[in-house]
Amino acid sequence: MTNPFFAPSALEYGLPPFADIRDEHYRPAFEQGMAEHLAEIAAITGSADAPTFENTLVALERAGQTLSRVSTVFYNKASADSNDVTNALEEELAPLLAAHSDAIKLDPVLYARIGVVYEERDSLDAEACYLVERYYAELTQAGAGLGESEKAQLTQYNQRLSTLTTRFEKNLLAETNDLAVVFDDVSELDGLGEGELSAAAQAAAERGLPGRFVVTLVLFTGHPYLASLTNRASRQRIMEASRARGDRPGEHDNRPLVLEITRVRALRAALLGFSTHAAFVTSDETAKTPEAVDELLRRLAGPAARNARREQLALQAELAQRAPSGESPELAAWDWAFASEAVRKAEFDVDTAQMRPYFEAERVLQGGVFFAATSLYGVTFTERPDLVSYHPEARVFEVHDEDGAPVGLYVYDLYTRDSKRGGAWMNSLIAQNGLLGHPVVVTNNLNVPKPGAGLPTLLTFDEVTTLFHEFGHALHGLFARVTYPKFAGTRTFRDFVEFPSQVNEMWMLWPEVLANYAVHHATGEPMPASLVAKLQASAGFNQGFATSEYLGAALLDQAWHGLRAGDAPVTDVAVFEAAALAEVGLDNPAVPPRYSSTYFAHTFSGGYDAGYYSYIWSEVLDADTVAWFRENGGLTRVNGDRFRARLLGVGGSKDPLEAFADFRGRAAEIGPLLNRRGLND
Repeated sequence: MTNPFFAPSALEYGLPPFADIRDEHYRPAFEQGMAEHLAEIAAITGSADAPTFENTLVALERAGQTLSRVSTVFYNKASADSNDVTNALEEELAPLLAAHSDAIKLDPVLYARIGVVYEERDSLDAEACYLVERYYAELTQAGAGLGESEKAQLTQYNQRLSTLTTRFEKNLLAETNDLAVVFDDVSELDGLGEGELSAAAQAAAERGLPGRFVVTLVLFTGHPYLASLTNRASRQRIMEASRARGDRPGEHDNRPLVLEITRVRALRAALLGFSTHAAFVTSDETAKTPEAVDELLRRLAGPAARNARREQLALQAELAQRAPSGESPELAAWDWAFASEAVRKAEFDVDTAQMRPYFEAERVLQGGVFFAATSLYGVTFTERPDLVSYHPEARVFEVHDEDGAPVGLYVYDLYTRDSKRGGAWMNSLIAQNGLLGHPVVVTNNLNVPKPGAGLPTLLTFDEVTTLFHEFGHALHGLFARVTYPKFAGTRTFRDFVEFPSQVNEMWMLWPEVLANYAVHHATGEPMPASLVAKLQASAGFNQGFATSEYLGAALLDQAWHGLRAGDAPVTDVAVFEAAALAEVGLDNPAVPPRYSSTYFAHTFSGGYDAGYYSYIWSEVLDADTVAWFRENGGLTRVNGDRFRARLLGVGGSKDPLEAFADFRGRAAEIGPLLNRRGLND
């Protein structure tokens, strides 16, 4: 058997040869990849030559190519198109890869050699110097300076965590599929459009339930359909199913995993010399300390909660007005989206459901997302159906600069399926770098329900926002031009990486962009200017809820990871969660956190542990950048070229806050964020 991972791909842009890759290729490629990688590290540490940048850092950057090739493809598949084989292999690999990583990060000879180069780094150019600084900081934080017994204990913790977090993710996928809500009669789904009903019927048919309707769950607590469903009982069923994920006795119960993950993370942090896991994480982010994070989150929590309470009064009145005679239901979490849409329509004459006919998915992609990128950066997108991707629904586009020079490949995977994890994300399949001569291939995954054959895919307002957001990550990956693999694409600080994606959201409603894609799918008529104006006038509407549900999740993440190794053990997830939300005044039953603990994939399996604050932290930079674009003429090539050259193009090769100051001309200010979210006193 010729394993396609054993040599670089010969396809254009190094696109993995998906047509040749089989499930049986993964395990031997991982085994060989790890063995090769360790041998390459041994060659570095066994060298009799004095440590230099070339024989240590450059050699380290060149190492592990087979492992890198199989890892990127395998974990993309595990997220976007998993099966029983990949699920089992991922659980098996988790502790092995954790041990492999530790064998390198905790190697005392490698750490010592990097330390020598670190002390002599002033003679290097800026990118090389930063590479040495990042490696030295990361290995120090990871425990490379510990004694051998402490390293052995650390390795046990890391392997245990890798197993626990992988199991959490698998449980959540299973629960999301198992708890999809089945409806027997179309009347229960009154308020949904033709495309949504078609998607629900299609999902039921795929589950062997012809004639019925299945509403699949999304990653976060709420659901897009809650804004439209007139049947209150149907809304309640969907919300309760969403919140039950991982919170039921049985084989997919995530509550014990939450307790064990946070306990082991606290123990590991103490071993590494940190008071808490949050202190460990933030020490190597732009925030630097959990106190800095806490200061920002708490500064916003009070005003957000007050705004949400004011909004709630109006929504309660709306719900009471719609209730049958003699009934006065209390506004519940499953009512908020429906009532807020009604109030938005009454106050601003805006019904976001009216926008869906103008948000046909292909038009949004081509005339909106791609058009904005072309206008800003001069890049063009050409579909390449001849290039085989990892799934029949994942489409490949070739990206060129204005002068025809190749930029990379963009893979677009829109629809939900049972084999795909929830949420939306960007991955790099090939990460550009000059050292190895690698081009760039990036992916975007969303989870939009697929309608039946012949019907258009009409996106919700939030789904359009998500597509623009994820494409911002893709542009970061496509445009970064760096020398070393470590700095490729979006490989920057976690509390900075959301910044470029959040900035890209602004173009969704930019007049020239909106006019180019918001066209009625049946009539071809543009979205009425009056509707756009009303939408923009209502931009601050419901921000108390939006900010509160986000902050609830972010502060919950900080609370779990603020636990100390010596604290009394937490025994009840629900009790801890309730107390954490009450402590910051976000314990409003009508406004649950965007993620509760048992389905909080970001923090318990997605690499955002003690880092979910990153979105609002990055939004400070984002809001300030949007203000800059507005002050400087908006959607122009001059502005786009500046943002590309000074921010997107540097990838992770420069301190991100220095890159921001280089672009903006100063450090970020919080005022634009407070104005955007209606949080000014």
